[in-house]
Amino acid sequence: MRRVSPVTTRCYGRRVTVGDPKLPSVYEYLDFRAFLRDHFEASKATKKHYSYRFFARHANLSSSNFLKLVIQGKRNLGPSTIESFAKALKLDGPEAAFFATLVTLGQAQTVAERNRAFEQVAANRRFRAARRLEGPLFEYLTRWFYPVIRELAARPDFRDEPRWIAAQIRPRVTAEQARAGLATLEQLGLLVRDERGRLVRGDPSLTTGHEVRSVVVPAYHRQMIERAGNAVDTVAPEERDISALTVCVRATSLGDLKERIHRFREEMLERCDSETEPEIVYQLCIQLFPLSHPPRHDPAGEPTTGRPSARSARGA
Repeated sequence: MRRVSPVTTRCYGRRVTVGDPKLPSVYEYLDFRAFLRDHFEASKATKKHYSYRFFARHANLSSSNFLKLVIQGKRNLGPSTIESFAKALKLDGPEAAFFATLVTLGQAQTVAERNRAFEQVAANRRFRAARRLEGPLFEYLTRWFYPVIRELAARPDFRDEPRWIAAQIRPRVTAEQARAGLATLEQLGLLVRDERGRLVRGDPSLTTGHEVRSVVVPAYHRQMIERAGNAVDTVAPEERDISALTVCVRATSLGDLKERIHRFREEMLERCDSETEPEIVYQLCIQLFPLSHPPRHDPAGEPTTGRPSARSARGA
């Protein structure tokens, strides 16, 4: 058999070796389309006959290029095609179930749906092992109420009793979740015992690797954005402040705006930390993101008019 020379490529910050007999593991991915692409490339590199048509035949698909369209993001997968894809990919039971969860994560229509899917992905031990995400810091960043428990410890009447803690949090969590949070926070040094044996906030130096930052931090923000969205309907106006601005600025102003937001966050943190007897845990979410494309320029540097091209509209 002719030996295939491996070709190394990069995708989503990971190194993938195409041409190696070992196919990529689904547990190494958060993006199901990236997994399909890498699996196809690896299969094609080792099997001369492998093609989109070959895959379609084994997945019982009527369209020979359906896999290509899914990889390109032009088609989605439904329940029946997910099962067909898993079969054609030769995924076992647990792998097929994880693949289905990745599809739900990638095709989620709401923040809540995406958060639920990510929780299932993050709970999978084989995924965490493949992405080197084991440990208490990962637990802390994937549970929105863990930081809440830490801040509750600033209250003079704080009790390190799971049932009491669970009853204080909005929306309410279970006593078991609160108990797990206490254990993780103590393990990380985010909660420590003072000279009287009382749990108080600790201030350890915590660092995260690239994998944790790229996978978990976006999920944390989505969880808090979901809390903010729910607060519009579940929290009385006198207990919250939700406002927004829609503005048009120069692209070069972004750096200054971000610096002003950073200074504001620092001022708010200093103000809140000065409280001697705090009572309520609040979340302050700040988002700044574009709602339009920047102007295109012709070779002479002059801005052009017209709608952005389809290619620019699909850009990351």
